[in-house]
Amino acid sequence: MDISSKGTLLRDLHTAPEILRVVNVWDAITARVIVDLPETKALATASHSIAATLGYEDGENIPLDLHLDMIGRIVEAAGDVPVSADLEAGYGDAGETVRKAIAKGVVGANLEDQVKSLDESVAAVAAAVKAAEAEGVPFALNARTDVFLKAGDRPAEDVLSDAIARGRAYLDAGAACFFVPGKLDEATVQALVGELGAQRISVIGVPGALTAQRFEELGAARISYGPWTQRVALTAYQDLATSLYGDGVIPESTRPLN
Repeated sequence: MDISSKGTLLRDLHTAPEILRVVNVWDAITARVIVDLPETKALATASHSIAATLGYEDGENIPLDLHLDMIGRIVEAAGDVPVSADLEAGYGDAGETVRKAIAKGVVGANLEDQVKSLDESVAAVAAAVKAAEAEGVPFALNARTDVFLKAGDRPAEDVLSDAIARGRAYLDAGAACFFVPGKLDEATVQALVGELGAQRISVIGVPGALTAQRFEELGAARISYGPWTQRVALTAYQDLATSLYGDGVIPESTRPLN
């Protein structure tokens, strides 16, 4: 499948009535393990997890070239499965970063606003969209706002109003989807979908969140899991190590996944 076909597929998956479930990966082997599952329709990278794998703190501390190198390895491991990359806030030049990601085979991306001014955030979204158009690749930009994550003591109604305004602006600038990470309740999701439309918002699955099925019923387009997939894997790894320090036996249920 060529990159244009992958891009079209990924965009179509975002607009389908069925919620797009993307399990976040962070290297080639995690990509291969997830691609092997028949349920997998697309992959998403997690910037936090890639940075941690290579010894960096989250927040664009990992050099962009190193980050993109791992993303390229994930794309190669994914084969015909489209990959959406977490590009953080665009490393100071959202358009150029998206262009470089497309050169690695990426057909979608998260781009976070870090609650910068609306004008600056919209400009970054527009630059990313323009770069993808210039490359001739159908691209699923998942424009992210951090207003819920950084709400602090702001009144809930102000935070929701800010999110809706940003979502409308990002979608108008060409984003395929509006990513609203945070532990959202049903009323918040209903308000976002009511204002922005069905299959236009993207959510994150965190401990205690609504189920993917419920998000689908409420009209969300996509659910991903950010760094939580790596945290679950590392929890299991540490628990295994604790067991090995005890009986020293690998569980018989272990599968040869690589």
